[in-house]
Amino acid sequence: MFAIFKKELRSYFINAIGYVFAGVFLAVSALLCCFTTLQNKSYSTSSYFTTVLFLLIIIIPLLTMRLFAEEKKLRTEQMLLTAPVSIGGMIMGKFLAAFTMFGGGVLLSCINFIPLYIYGSKERDGVPYSEMHVGPISSEIISCTIGLLLIGAAFIAIGMFVSSLTENQLAAAVVTVTIIFVMLVLDMLNSYISAYAIRFVLSWFSILTRFSDFTYGMLDFSSILYFISITGVFLFLTARIYDKRRWG
Repeated sequence: MFAIFKKELRSYFINAIGYVFAGVFLAVSALLCCFTTLQNKSYSTSSYFTTVLFLLIIIIPLLTMRLFAEEKKLRTEQMLLTAPVSIGGMIMGKFLAAFTMFGGGVLLSCINFIPLYIYGSKERDGVPYSEMHVGPISSEIISCTIGLLLIGAAFIAIGMFVSSLTENQLAAAVVTVTIIFVMLVLDMLNSYISAYAIRFVLSWFSILTRFSDFTYGMLDFSSILYFISITGVFLFLTARIYDKRRWG
């Protein structure tokens, strides 16, 4: 597993994908931070993290579209299947490589909050904006970062599953974009649906609804379990696909 992890992590920087991902994610997240927090001179970061969730629609497929599709296109899939590593180890190696890239980007993007804490908030403790100094790390930022990492892991697992179904990287990216987009806008459909039962189901599956608890500085166990479950289910489905191919 560790050999595959190193190989995949290295491949992100051998190709341009790793640099494109890092550049796009860090640049766009910095702009979002400016528009959602710094311009408001406020410690309220929920709007920033909620907006970043929609950025995942674009950047997650960048990390996942090639993971298995490229193996098929280059005809190296059989070498991967006959390698002295279990199917689970192979999939976890690829997953951890993609998640390391994503997690590294998220943690680096937290640099965006340094100016916010240097200059502070005009609303915090009634102290004027110009008189504030470096503030404490808020529980909202910590919980939102954890929530973002969990959601990213779930989306990476979904992207890996889609990539395992095709050898066309563009098709894998488009399908992954569509799935992530639908999962993020489920909550918005509630305003157009009158049936309570349907609204309840959509809210239960909605990523934004479950993420809202994190924006209040709370780590909701049911939401954490939900994101971990999505990750586990799609990693399991990917493993089943390759288990059939190995013995098929």
